[in-house]
Amino acid sequence: MSVFQHPDYDSHEKLVFHHDASSGLKAIIAIHNTNLGCALGGCRMWPYASDDEAITDVLRLSRGMTYKAAITGLNLGGGKAVIIGDPLRDKTPQRLKAMGRLVESLHGEYVTAEDVGIGEQDVAMMSTETRYATGFEHVAGVSGDPSPYTAYGVFRGIEQAARFQLGWDTLAGIRVAIQGVGKVGYELARLLSAAGARVYAADIFTDNLKKAVADLGVIPVLPEDILRQPAEVFSPCAMGAVINETGLRELAAPVVAGSANNQLSTAEDGQRLQAAGILYVPDYVINAGGLIDVYYQYFGADRQEVLRHIDEMAAKTLPEIFQRSKVTGAATSDVADELARSRFMGSTQAHTDAA
Repeated sequence: MSVFQHPDYDSHEKLVFHHDASSGLKAIIAIHNTNLGCALGGCRMWPYASDDEAITDVLRLSRGMTYKAAITGLNLGGGKAVIIGDPLRDKTPQRLKAMGRLVESLHGEYVTAEDVGIGEQDVAMMSTETRYATGFEHVAGVSGDPSPYTAYGVFRGIEQAARFQLGWDTLAGIRVAIQGVGKVGYELARLLSAAGARVYAADIFTDNLKKAVADLGVIPVLPEDILRQPAEVFSPCAMGAVINETGLRELAAPVVAGSANNQLSTAEDGQRLQAAGILYVPDYVINAGGLIDVYYQYFGADRQEVLRHIDEMAAKTLPEIFQRSKVTGAATSDVADELARSRFMGSTQAHTDAA
């Protein structure tokens, strides 16, 4: 299949395939849209079953970054990178440095950061070969990990969703089922537990789940049962496409609010959630805290500004999306897309008019 005919191709500006024979690196970088600025997005390492699966992921993820940047008000475009390989077996300094050289070869069109399978120290290794990396420790003892800010944004988003959908002004006693307790899911579980929520968690990686149970007292659930868990909020914090026709039949919670990217398998799934009376908090809005953090890291702003920006997103943007959806009957995912497009496509129109 031609890339231009791929179902997830969405007028992407650039798709770069790279193989570094000396290190064994196989990677793809997708730049979706740069109307508002350079493309910024994480680098993911995953043992994709096929090249087509990797292409699908990078196309969807990069598009999501464009919408995320636009709706947050950041002057950024959307991009993403994927490395094909198992991060537990195939990650080497040579491959990470080769990835850094690939990013450098784009001369600032794309700025990279961490994502699934790629951590802060991995990005630091890439940065030895490129100027275009962020989200890692620049100053001794000061972490650049954006995960806590992603989790904080999801926490604030759950507060807003609980208020709008359930009429709850507090998270004390609320039941939240978290799918995936890696770095973001674990931090979200910590914040929720501290707020008095009752947290259920599942993870395909047993060590992650054991840590969350031991440290936070979350209630462990089998991965195949997490969607069916009787809870007020289902919080997907692992891989995407968990909301699909099969998942919708199992979903028990009246709110879906989590950190995973591309939670909807198709656009129609957002409409199905709306028809079922389930409030979906659009993923690229609620999980934007990490992008906001790495943006301010890259451009050198104060970290207090990160928290202020995330709080403003939760207090203003999410209620606007919820209310517009309620009034128009449109899915929250469609409302969010419309708001985001009005900004990054509006920029294109402004440039055209000026010309």
